[in-house]
Amino acid sequence: MSFAGARLLHISLCVLAGSLVLCGQALCQSAPPDTPPSPATDLVVKDTPDDDGGSVTLSWSLSADDKGGAKDVLSYEIRRSKSPDGPFTTIKKVLKGTSSTTDEKKVENNVDYYYQVVTKDASSETPSAVAGPVRAHVQWFNLGRLNTLLITILYTALLLYFISRAKKGEKLFVRRIAGLDALDEAVGCAPEMGKPALYVPGISTISDVATIASVNILSGVARTVADYDTRLIVPNFDPIVMTVAQEVVREGYMAAGKPEAYREEDVFYVTSSQFPFVAAVDGIMVRERPATNLFIGMFFAESLILAETGASTGAIQIAGTDAIAQLPFFIAACDYTLIGEELYAASAYLSRAPLLLGSLKGQDWMKMFLIGCIFIGLVTLNVGFAGFKSLFDLPLTIFR
Repeated sequence: MSFAGARLLHISLCVLAGSLVLCGQALCQSAPPDTPPSPATDLVVKDTPDDDGGSVTLSWSLSADDKGGAKDVLSYEIRRSKSPDGPFTTIKKVLKGTSSTTDEKKVENNVDYYYQVVTKDASSETPSAVAGPVRAHVQWFNLGRLNTLLITILYTALLLYFISRAKKGEKLFVRRIAGLDALDEAVGCAPEMGKPALYVPGISTISDVATIASVNILSGVARTVADYDTRLIVPNFDPIVMTVAQEVVREGYMAAGKPEAYREEDVFYVTSSQFPFVAAVDGIMVRERPATNLFIGMFFAESLILAETGASTGAIQIAGTDAIAQLPFFIAACDYTLIGEELYAASAYLSRAPLLLGSLKGQDWMKMFLIGCIFIGLVTLNVGFAGFKSLFDLPLTIFR
């Protein structure tokens, strides 16, 4: 390269360096200072309503930089102190765009607390004004569930009303379900065939509602069997259920006027082991060949084993349980099945106990009330009025 060319290159480089320096100075002069983000405003703290205490609710207006501002807000820090002058301790962090939260971190009831909401960006933070004092309190009643209370009161009133009528001797009408006709027919076949009837009250304890309903049905079956001079075999899984069953069957024979026909050895305890009990009952069905098998109560995995063995002996079979998982097996292998609430309806119908009859009528009227509410809700929603539906929303806000 010639001397003139080298000199020209040197001059060009110097001019370029000077231009870069001038541009840097201009950029530095035009850059805004590193200012903190705008604070959150209108911080409001209050006791969380309708709770058991230990909670404070906070709400605030978002920072002006939260959306579209000069600063990029990243989050908000919730800080708490027992003094308005601090020191404040961070108890929670929430994302930007959040304008409310609750403090449930070791909040003591009836203690004054003060709060700040600190707006944070990548390099700085700005605290809000201090809000407080606020105290957490225990509320005696959740107003958001007032509709549940009113419906519970209505349901209780219906139960007490119908139970009172039943205790006074009024004949409350209860529709006879088809399963009861099948039950009478099945029990009536036993004397015609000269064979016994088998009754299995489930494999649960006496504290199970299904077992109690089964015992009530057993009382009616015992009276019918006594009228026909038929033998009734009742194997039991639980010793306490066996004791109750013995008394119930004895009373059934006495009510039929044939106490001498009662055989205590036919109501017996087998074992409290599930499948050994099933094996024993299957053996009874194979040996005794009962004309009627009644499986009524709470059953589990043994349901199909019992029902299939009974079907193989040619017996008429009636089952009843509220164990939903076992219903398909009973329906497939038995002649008739009491499904779910039919078990309790049959228990009330046969025993005619005032408490059971009154409860059954009260439940029926409550169901009719709820079905009516559903119908009214559908109509009002279709015409564009949502006020009636809001009465059944949880949490309920109409009374707040």
